[in-house]
Amino acid sequence: MKQLKSMWRVIAFTAFSLLSIASYAAVKDTATTDQGYQKATLAGGCFWCTESDLEKLNGVIDVVSGYSGGELENPTYKEVSSGTSGHIEVIDVTYDPNVVNYEQVLDQFFRHIDPTDDQGSFVDRGPQYRPAIFYRSETQKQIAADFMAEIEALGVFKKPLKTELIPFEKFWPAESYHQDYYKNHSIRYSYYRYASGRDQYLDEIFGDDRKDNPVTLREMIDAQKAEEMTSTNTRYSRPSDEKIRAMLSDIEYEVTQEDGTEPAFRNRYWDNKQAGIYVDIVSGEPLFSSTHKYKSGTGWPSFTQPINEQYVVTKPDNSLFYTRTEVRSKIADSHLGHVFEDGPAPTGLRYCMNSAAMRFVPVDKMADAGYEDYLYLFESQ
Repeated sequence: MKQLKSMWRVIAFTAFSLLSIASYAAVKDTATTDQGYQKATLAGGCFWCTESDLEKLNGVIDVVSGYSGGELENPTYKEVSSGTSGHIEVIDVTYDPNVVNYEQVLDQFFRHIDPTDDQGSFVDRGPQYRPAIFYRSETQKQIAADFMAEIEALGVFKKPLKTELIPFEKFWPAESYHQDYYKNHSIRYSYYRYASGRDQYLDEIFGDDRKDNPVTLREMIDAQKAEEMTSTNTRYSRPSDEKIRAMLSDIEYEVTQEDGTEPAFRNRYWDNKQAGIYVDIVSGEPLFSSTHKYKSGTGWPSFTQPINEQYVVTKPDNSLFYTRTEVRSKIADSHLGHVFEDGPAPTGLRYCMNSAAMRFVPVDKMADAGYEDYLYLFESQ
């Protein structure tokens, strides 16, 4: 099959030599285009297939097949397919961030490849077909690393992920014949795709009804977390009012029970740089992680997202002359702070919390304190 596929491509390259990569320029840019669209460069084996699958995602503007990762200028398919040029077959995805975000693009990508095989992809063997994410910014790198850690914990692929994170340098569009191959040569494409074993593998992982009833990896991850929370909720509980009064200091009680706010820059965690998690001071519910903490300049500990949204609830707060969004813990019902829409990527949110509402658990103490389920947050550090 590899010989048959290669023969088609070599013939195509010869036939289209006048339109070959000599007329293309390498693309080297950031994650955002002049039109406000964003880009993702992904490797998942045969780019005929990954181009086809990513173009089905709502919000994707364009997908171009090509090559990245090698140092050879103007690579041809023949050079890349030999496995000696250092390039990988990739797709360059342009998407509208107002419709779909980077994690959702990765979600679609991972549900249509084998991310566990670093020796090739299905029938195509060699390093030029291995799975990889070419990140175009540190934000993309962090989103990809976090998402892959969650996928790993989910265990849906049954083998460890072997998908590389590689800094993006250049993208070389493939020969014209390869673009939209699944549309322009549908019979040959269908035959190759079936014979490659890709869909049989995906049916085994995600079910043979995955096309009619797709379930995203994010939905699977959230469902697993909800199930785990249901089974472990007995671990966390709200003590009696009398016990809460006895266990908390005056400022801790004022903040958590009377919806107070502690002084900016004069609280214990606003400048804490240790690795670990922050838990509810009353119940111990896991709330936030140092991996999502950033210096907001406000004087309060700020985070881009919670550890597990199942333990955090929000509600309108009209106590001032404008409406804010209050953040409370689910089980203890402690007032934690407020969330604002002026935070950094990837969420654009700023969870501005009161130190007095939380207790910090250093990463080296998490297992002993019963928070080993969240150690995956620190695996890439």
